[in-house]
Amino acid sequence: MSDEEVTEEVVDEEESSGTGDEAEPDPDLVRINLNGREVAAQKGEMVIAAADRAGEYIPHFCYHPRMSPVGLCRQCMVEVEGPRGPMMVVSCMTPVSDGQIVRTDTPEVKQAQEGILELLLANHPLDCPVCDKGGECPLQDQAFSHGPGESRFVEEKRHYEKPIPISDLVLLDRERCILCDRCTRFADEVAGDKLIHFTQRGNNTQVMTYPDEPFASYFSGNVVQICPVGALTAEPYRFKARPWDLDQGESTCTTCSVGCRTIVQSSRDELLRYQGADSDPVNWGWLCDRGRFNFEAVNSDQRLENPHVKTDGGLTRTTWNTALHTAASLVERALHEGGPDSVALLGGARGTNEDAFVWAQLADAIGVTRRDAQLGYGLPVEVLAQPRATIDEAANAATVI
Repeated sequence: MSDEEVTEEVVDEEESSGTGDEAEPDPDLVRINLNGREVAAQKGEMVIAAADRAGEYIPHFCYHPRMSPVGLCRQCMVEVEGPRGPMMVVSCMTPVSDGQIVRTDTPEVKQAQEGILELLLANHPLDCPVCDKGGECPLQDQAFSHGPGESRFVEEKRHYEKPIPISDLVLLDRERCILCDRCTRFADEVAGDKLIHFTQRGNNTQVMTYPDEPFASYFSGNVVQICPVGALTAEPYRFKARPWDLDQGESTCTTCSVGCRTIVQSSRDELLRYQGADSDPVNWGWLCDRGRFNFEAVNSDQRLENPHVKTDGGLTRTTWNTALHTAASLVERALHEGGPDSVALLGGARGTNEDAFVWAQLADAIGVTRRDAQLGYGLPVEVLAQPRATIDEAANAATVI
């Protein structure tokens, strides 16, 4: 049998048995027509999420990819071709389906978005020059990109007391609120602290805390970051800078062992704000208040910036050379009078492995035999030797010990 006959026989067997190299189609994959081009999406995915992955921006306010959709603001209206013809739907509440035809740029969609923005701005104060959100405000940006350019409403706007401190860190300006439900959903779904919610009815609906109870959540600062307007502002950052004044870099929060991704923002060599960076395996963009606001310690007038030496029962500010010389003299005297067992170096559990190594090297250099770089706050070595779980594994585990 020739080589060509062998090759043809193998090909025939593969075709008849269906064991070729072609991968099996994903059963959860659907294809939609988005503005005239075919886009792949996951079954059950919302239209707005599929459009975002495909590079088609749909304006929105209430939608947030890390929280459940509610369809309140109606800004994300798109046109979907249905059995009865094209119809306007809310893209953050409409799941994709195979063969679905979606249009985001028709004249009807544009008119709907302009109408929604006109209604949102009917009572929204025009105080962008003094609002902390100015320059990074979705409402401000979309008013320029998708708004009508002018308003037919000339009536006097709504007025509330402003601002209201709902906690030591968060201030509420109800005049600016567009009732997007982002802060209340975060408090309920993510933080688990249902301490902020809608009150009143109709035209008087507003976001507020419970009477005589502050917004005492360990994660309250996140509502400031996700608020699409300047209704919720952070007291430490209030009136401090504009986005174009800030230099920023991504870093890791050092407050605890979780290692949340954070964005460090500064202006004129002064730390002004920490923002949460969306990292899927770690923090999803959220930060606890301690991690978000602890930058204030850097500029605090109570921070110890120089070493102090105890003299006559008090502490006296001195130089590093004097402080190190004093410490070395005390260790030398103790070793001379009590021997090597009279001094111990304790590294503690908060240091790194490199810290423990340096402690050991220092102990050898000065003749100290008692040293301990305690690991894991005194946990047994057998426990520390077990494989560590990632945050994704811990969040999806059926059992946690």
